[in-house]
Amino acid sequence: MTETMNEILPSYVNGAWWTPDAAAAASGTEVRDASTGEVVARVSTDGLDLGAALEHARTVGQASLGRLTFHQRAVLLKQMALALTERKAELYALSSRTGATKQDSWVDIDGGIGVLFTYSGKGRREMPNSKVYVDGAVESLSKDGSFLGRHIYTRLPGVAVQINAFNFPVWGSLEKFAPAFLAGVPTLVKPATPTGYLAEAFVRMLVESGLLPEGSLQLVSGSVPDLFDHLRLGDLVAFTGSASTAERLRSHDSVQTGGVRFTSETDSINASVLGTDAIEGTPEFDAYVKQLVVEMTTKAGQKCTAIRRAIVPAASVDAVVDAVRTRIAERVVVGDPRAEGVTMGPLASTEQRDEVLRQVAKLQAAGGELVIGSTDVPSVMQSDGATGATFDGAFVAPMLLRFADAASPALHEVEAFGPVASIVGYGTLDEATALVARGGGSLVTSVATHDPEVAVALASGIAAYNGRVLFLDRDDARSSTGHGSPLPNLVHGGPGRAGGGEELGGIRAVLHHMQRTAVQGSPEMLTALTGVWHQGAASQPGGVHPFRKSLAELRLGDQVVSESRTVTLEDIETFAEFTGDTFYAHMDEEAAAANPFFPGRVAHGYLLVSWAAGLFVDAAPGPVLANYGLENLRFITPVSPGDSIRVELTAKQISPRETDEYGEVRWDAVLKNQDDELVATYDVLTLVAKELTPEPAA
Repeated sequence: MTETMNEILPSYVNGAWWTPDAAAAASGTEVRDASTGEVVARVSTDGLDLGAALEHARTVGQASLGRLTFHQRAVLLKQMALALTERKAELYALSSRTGATKQDSWVDIDGGIGVLFTYSGKGRREMPNSKVYVDGAVESLSKDGSFLGRHIYTRLPGVAVQINAFNFPVWGSLEKFAPAFLAGVPTLVKPATPTGYLAEAFVRMLVESGLLPEGSLQLVSGSVPDLFDHLRLGDLVAFTGSASTAERLRSHDSVQTGGVRFTSETDSINASVLGTDAIEGTPEFDAYVKQLVVEMTTKAGQKCTAIRRAIVPAASVDAVVDAVRTRIAERVVVGDPRAEGVTMGPLASTEQRDEVLRQVAKLQAAGGELVIGSTDVPSVMQSDGATGATFDGAFVAPMLLRFADAASPALHEVEAFGPVASIVGYGTLDEATALVARGGGSLVTSVATHDPEVAVALASGIAAYNGRVLFLDRDDARSSTGHGSPLPNLVHGGPGRAGGGEELGGIRAVLHHMQRTAVQGSPEMLTALTGVWHQGAASQPGGVHPFRKSLAELRLGDQVVSESRTVTLEDIETFAEFTGDTFYAHMDEEAAAANPFFPGRVAHGYLLVSWAAGLFVDAAPGPVLANYGLENLRFITPVSPGDSIRVELTAKQISPRETDEYGEVRWDAVLKNQDDELVATYDVLTLVAKELTPEPAA
């Protein structure tokens, strides 16, 4: 990774590494070590053909990803995660040059790798092994069932352009890349220049791994002034950065009238509320203070999810300030991340340092009293262990400002994107709610309380202003991932000032890269379109029992239709005695008849499901390895003594597992009575071998 240091940082486009000519390279933007000021690399895109790179993604990238199913892409994500894990020591070494401590790097690097692992697992568990994702239940559009409708998702035909901020060069890229890749949409990553060399490093590792389908990932190191001019319908942009930049990009014609999807995650004046019950001495008070200090100092406060406003009961303001001051003094050591014992590094650049100090000055001018920290150049621990002030690095001290006027606009509008927070008191929960709302929309608000009534009162008022709300108390403080940690399972985004977008959130993020379309047609046509058998489509009853077929032989519509079995009163009573289910509808004729749903005593629903298994099963060992569940079970028509039932079991969906010698088969189970009335419907889930096991030789 050191080969690029003090040289031009390359881009990866059109399947190859690209650098500008010598003249452009010489005039490129210098990127410096955040602690020492040493030049790390130069960055320039002069001469780079962005239009060609985008077209490469739309053609070559789309084709290579289009050949893969969701599960095949998911397997590749896991392999990429493993490849990066093997080389993450190299990433950690580079990360320290951005000002990140080991803990900061863990959040960025291991967090990014963790996103790859998570989406690999979710892709294989929650998506089909196909190329179309079915959304919701089938809608019957005709009385005879010959005309149906449902919704499907198919991948967008363009490229996912991902513009990232400087604070998380690995996680910020991978949390966008993983869902796009799983959806089958190629990615063009544009990292922020101050830390782009770390993004270049992980992209280089992935390229060298040989795991990337051709055209699936490209990297542009440097500015992209005419990027939006080359975008078109089918492309999408995911932006992380300032609200002002997001607004400028959103106003481009390609977004306004060209059909390019645009989602943003922008700066956010996040809040943390101390509940009225969380007084000094309670576990919630201690957890609140610990979390506030962590959020002020992790990544030197350069987190879009960091706490900017500490909103506490007026009577607790002094206690919180004192506790925060003590914790910072005891636990925070500012300095070069390569020095032993340093817990908070510098900001990403001296330009960022100067910008933070400008914003702090605005907060002070608006009435904010600096009660912890100073705007002076701090004394820091340097890489050799010496302590002293440095003007080369981008260091600032942790700072807490106290506002007496809770209505000050600056408190709720000005963000110093560094180790800076403001504290303000409130009187009632309604006032606390109003203060949270004045942030204009946030990524996250946390609440420290052990009182459910306080939690409910605050949630009902603040949820609509936030993408995520964390409730912190003595029961979850040890296990909580914290106020400022977006998780791949949960939505990351927020309304209003926070950008109005959503990233992550499990499979939701995958679907952001796909188009939802309503499709209408016959059962046969919808079966072909979705890879899921629909009632009314062709079926193949008789012949070889479907349970004797491996995945290689089984086809959608393979079916077994059972003989009928008559239910007697003795059967019902035996089942009731054996299971202990003596609910009156099964045992008391008079009470059952008085029930509006039953004609009298009826069979247990689970008796019928148990009998159905006996009616359709083929008992001998074979390719069916296990039954692992039922889904969507509904009982439709009661079954009385003397009625008979039969079952139709049809292969509904076949999903081979990419890394195993078996797959999943979903069977459509329908129970009917002697009058051909629908008794029950459900899906049976089985694990089936991909190939038949050869018989042992005699």
